[in-house]
Amino acid sequence: MTSIEHLNGRSELFSMAPTDASAQSLPLLVQGASGQSIHDLDASIRDSLAHALTTVGGVLFRGFTVATPIDFKRFAASFGTPLASYEFGSTPRSKVFAGVYSSTEYPAHQFIPLHNEQAYTRPWPSRIWFHCIKASETGGETPIADSRLIYQRMPAEIRELFASRELLYVRNYSGALDLPWEKVFNTQDRAQVERYCRDNDIEWEWKADGDLRTRQRCAAVQQHPDTGEWVWFNQAHLFHVSAIEPSVRASLLAAVGEENLPRHVYFGDGSAIADDMLDTVREVYRETAISFPWQPGDILMLDNRLVAHGRNPFTGDRKVIVAMA
Repeated sequence: MTSIEHLNGRSELFSMAPTDASAQSLPLLVQGASGQSIHDLDASIRDSLAHALTTVGGVLFRGFTVATPIDFKRFAASFGTPLASYEFGSTPRSKVFAGVYSSTEYPAHQFIPLHNEQAYTRPWPSRIWFHCIKASETGGETPIADSRLIYQRMPAEIRELFASRELLYVRNYSGALDLPWEKVFNTQDRAQVERYCRDNDIEWEWKADGDLRTRQRCAAVQQHPDTGEWVWFNQAHLFHVSAIEPSVRASLLAAVGEENLPRHVYFGDGSAIADDMLDTVREVYRETAISFPWQPGDILMLDNRLVAHGRNPFTGDRKVIVAMA
């Protein structure tokens, strides 16, 4: 029989709880019976998942048989929302097949900070699924954090400043330093890129060398449409130049200048964001992060507004694939 509990082992039915309680119980664990296929999830549990996602924010399915990546895709697609392609991405991924991608392909020694998927742009997924095919020898966890709790714990002056002034994300696409625009937009047709930018209120500029620069103003906080709760929802701490190791940052600025950095972020009016302000933001993420070891076969389903995710460094082989909707 399928069981429902919190990952810390405390059994509990789905129920509305205060945000702090939800954060402490993140993620909710749905434990499969021995040999139970992920497609045979109890109907009563499946019916309760929407409520679980808007209260706890994340559900971990463990102990189920997920025979192939296609089975993972079928499971993610079974929730009724079409799976999305990885449009306007900011990190390298490989397409497994339509609707399913590798997790971000950064070197194993690198930590990927907590973030909400594609919060640097306006079209972003509302749900995201991770499936562990092979767990790493050490590390490699996907830390998560409740975005409501991050919002609440953010110092009031920072929260109010970000909310009122919004953010301006600037990107320069280049195969030499980051992702080329052809990879990001999945096309070699400039006209198609321009259509995408027009449709999504992105300013674009073709530079003399043929590379592309874009600017997009986005909100820094969001209100969840189902619960009305406010969440911290941006990637300023990833895009800002202060995220780069100091010696690399100095070399990069000397080589290309601030205007040609692969990515950077300002307040919505174009004014600078202080490094120490983003150091504080990163500390709040660290304080709220929750980690658990992957087990092969695990599927983690997140409400992308309510829960941020990242990746810890690892050793050995690790294979985690992703779907978004």
